Amino acid sequence: MLINKPVRKDKILVVDDIFENLLLLETVLESEGYEVSLNEDSKTGLSIVEDWRPDLILLDVMMPELDGYEFTRRIRNNKNLPYIPILLITAHGQSSLVEGLDAGADDFIRKPFDPEELHARVRSLLRLKHTIDERDQMANLREDFVSRFTHDLRTPLVAANRILKLMLEGMFFEVTPEASDVFQTMIGSNEDLLTMVNTLLEVYRHEAGSKSLKLSEFDIHELVREVTQELKHLAEEKGLAMNLEVSANIHGLESIIVGDRIELRRVVTNIIGNAIKFTETGYVNVNLNLHPDIVTIEIQDTGAGISIQEQARLFERFRSGKHQGSGSGLGLYLSRCIIEAHQGSIDVTSEPEQGSKFSINIPRVKTVDNRSKQR
Repeated sequence: MLINKPVRKDKILVVDDIFENLLLLETVLESEGYEVSLNEDSKTGLSIVEDWRPDLILLDVMMPELDGYEFTRRIRNNKNLPYIPILLITAHGQSSLVEGLDAGADDFIRKPFDPEELHARVRSLLRLKHTIDERDQMANLREDFVSRFTHDLRTPLVAANRILKLMLEGMFFEVTPEASDVFQTMIGSNEDLLTMVNTLLEVYRHEAGSKSLKLSEFDIHELVREVTQELKHLAEEKGLAMNLEVSANIHGLESIIVGDRIELRRVVTNIIGNAIKFTETGYVNVNLNLHPDIVTIEIQDTGAGISIQEQARLFERFRSGKHQGSGSGLGLYLSRCIIEAHQGSIDVTSEPEQGSKFSINIPRVKTVDNRSKQR
């Protein structure tokens, strides 16, 4: 036996300081089957929004204490609320409408209003609300899927690498040189896949706006020096020269910044690692430039270079380069997400066969909300 799920009524909050207007709007809206809540006091209406979570707000512009503009601004500035369309009701001219729309309202209707026009505007805004809610729900489902998928994938990869390393060490049987090469290749492939899985999860966290930066003061010079030292042996194995230089436009300028050290370390490691990976001869130089309000990290290499066409999409999602050894394209995209979450920038200048220079610009102090912005 099938049980029909009851259809949820759309909830509409109406705020107007004139009681007769409230009764008229209630009559018009309830005729269409909406669940309507009326409030004469704008301050009380504002408190109701967070608890009741209406699907639409009908708001008179001219009210005592808290007018419609300020009401709208407070709703839009409340980060705990989902998107709620706001329909302004006004008897005033164009200037008031401009102010209301600038405050964050979605539409307006003039007094005295035509019921059919009101119904049409209400239906339009509710369609917009439902579309955005469905999009957000899909984004949440996607993030949950990616999180579960990557977790389930990481577990067997880690377990498989542990077993392979024990086999490589001769824990179960004697390992021939040929078998050793095979095990090392398998371990390397597993580690590459594990890195890609972890990067994919971080990308989706940034895109969903669920990635919070852990801000603290730290020494950016120390961080860059650590990464350079850790990766220097990879450069030396390829016969590449690698140097770190520090310069300041003001003598004695400190290298302390505010940021997420772990995330910025990820970026610096990725960019320097890529420079080493795609450079066959010559050098990889790292320059840290200190300025009063910003620090710039430049990674210059003598690699194959990048064409203008590739540069235009280099930091896009899943846009890997054309040269041999290019990966999934997630690393540079994630680096861009991290730097932009710090209100910084990352860019590249390059010419084919002339090497590349990546420039990372990071403000010394991050002053805005530390949640990564949804893309």
